Amino acid sequence: MDFDQQIFEGGRKIPLVEEFYTIQGEGYHTGKAAYFIRVGGCDVGCSWCDTKFSWNPSLHPVVPAEQIIEHVLKYPAAAVVVTGGEPLMVNMDYLTGMLKERGIETFLETSGAYPLSGTWDWICLSPKKNAPPLDAIFPEADELKVIISSEEDIAWALENGSKVGNDCKLYLQPEWSRREQILPLIIEFSKQNPCWMISLQSHKYMHIP
Repeated sequence: MDFDQQIFEGGRKIPLVEEFYTIQGEGYHTGKAAYFIRVGGCDVGCSWCDTKFSWNPSLHPVVPAEQIIEHVLKYPAAAVVVTGGEPLMVNMDYLTGMLKERGIETFLETSGAYPLSGTWDWICLSPKKNAPPLDAIFPEADELKVIISSEEDIAWALENGSKVGNDCKLYLQPEWSRREQILPLIIEFSKQNPCWMISLQSHKYMHIP
């Protein structure tokens, strides 16, 4: 993967895969209108990833952060979700600083495999076995969202759930292509362990981005 940090000028420029205004479909903020910024670059390599097109940052334009902010301000919802790819492969201090100056809420979706940067109102940590989260991210997480594609993934969820703070929201989310097979498992698990909630990719049911 070609990931030359110099071209991003310390986060003043972003490898932009796509940006769009939609409804958050997963996790704690499901149903909330937000502007999504998808950052290019990821080396975690999940086989079931539904955004593999974002992995190689060299395939996407490098866009000034100011240009992205201009687009955000055209929409009524004062909330931005930064996702990927793995957005923390790029320094997020500059982008989130400008968003906060304009009173916009900042939500991060990350695997936690890279050091945290940026100023965030909400951090959704979605840990991956291929590249486990750094220890420092766990106390910062507001939400832990673990993708479940097999029964073995429940143990992975429990391992990560033991590391987050007491106020962190805990979610199990069925891997989309196996949702019918895996839902009975996580429904029963959540009934027996009510601190864990279920996240569904409701945007896919609504046929929106």
